[in-house]
Amino acid sequence: MTLTSRGPAELGSSDPEFDAPLPVPTTFEQLGVAPELVAVLHSQGITAPFPVQALTIPDGIAGRDVCGKAKTGSGKTLAFGLPLLMRAGTGGPDSPRALVLVPTRELAVQVADVLEPLGKAAGRRVVVVYGGADIERQIKKLHRGVDVVIATPGRLIDLTDRRAVSLAKVEVVVLDEADRMADMGFLPQVEWVLRRIEGRHQTMLFSATLDGDVDRVVKRHLHDPVRHEVASVTATVESMEHRFLQVHQMDKVKVVASICRGASKALVFVRTKRGADRLVEQLGRERVRAAAIHGDLRQSSREKALEDFTAGRLHVLVATDVAARGLDIDDVDVVVHFDPPEDHKAYLHRSGRTARAGGSGVVATLVLWNEILDVERIQKRLSLRAPIVEIFSNDPRLGDLAGWQPDKGAA
Repeated sequence: MTLTSRGPAELGSSDPEFDAPLPVPTTFEQLGVAPELVAVLHSQGITAPFPVQALTIPDGIAGRDVCGKAKTGSGKTLAFGLPLLMRAGTGGPDSPRALVLVPTRELAVQVADVLEPLGKAAGRRVVVVYGGADIERQIKKLHRGVDVVIATPGRLIDLTDRRAVSLAKVEVVVLDEADRMADMGFLPQVEWVLRRIEGRHQTMLFSATLDGDVDRVVKRHLHDPVRHEVASVTATVESMEHRFLQVHQMDKVKVVASICRGASKALVFVRTKRGADRLVEQLGRERVRAAAIHGDLRQSSREKALEDFTAGRLHVLVATDVAARGLDIDDVDVVVHFDPPEDHKAYLHRSGRTARAGGSGVVATLVLWNEILDVERIQKRLSLRAPIVEIFSNDPRLGDLAGWQPDKGAA
């Protein structure tokens, strides 16, 4: 990884000293993390900081506004979570001192899973609130006392309107996956929330991109931010193995079943909610156990599927694009585009669920004859030179997609 650190006046600098790699602290103690938090990390087997953590934690602990550019899966939750827990004061009933805004319910749960054990060690009460769950139960938790709230924007506004939570005394604000909140149309809600934080406060924003609407949020709501970027030495697409497989409609489900049998964790993308449910049933008939995750499912079902997949009890997860936004799942070795993505940006968003945090992974796109031109356009936008190889479900190569390289002279 290449680490760069930019102060507000240094953006666009061509100073060779600025572009040189920065030394990476090797322990959380060296970053200034409190001993009780370090002890929790060590108990979880986390002993060395990821690059984004090494860059941003000292500034976060110092109280600076932080603008971090890093892709999902780079370790951002600890990058903002550790400083937040060290800096946030003690709240009260319905009156938190720290707020984390995230785009999706799944990401809210994942952030809470990381912060709750750390919060317990720091003496901080963490409450997670999101749509699709019992709001009265969430109100009761807030009323019992809260220091840190992790929330999706819509549910937080509902709770604020009901006067079940006050933002007046918030001291630390985190905007996580800001680019995804922009993509999903949530920035007006985010702005509404930020305008109701009355006093001086620290703001940390993390995003895979910092242009457009996200840049406007930075300029409007962050004060003299220090900017950090974690950039891969190679482009995102180059950290993955790409396979484009021309399949036949009647054989398509059998092909994806063969791929899934050879994977330890396979994430399969489809276009529609109905298509996700149908594919789970079809895979079941092929003796491949899978679960779906999409917006029409009950939150408990989504959480159960995600928990089983993360823990390795379930090896195949079938997801729609919206449901998978912000998912932070380690060790996904194969991403399958059962339905080709709409464009190159969607290809990257989906494919980014593998080859995370320096790991490797394979991305397989299933292509019907009438989808070849659309897929070739996506390849061109990504500068991917990979042939579209015709393949059938009984081909042994499907069981080990990483183990063979398609002949670039064949199409």
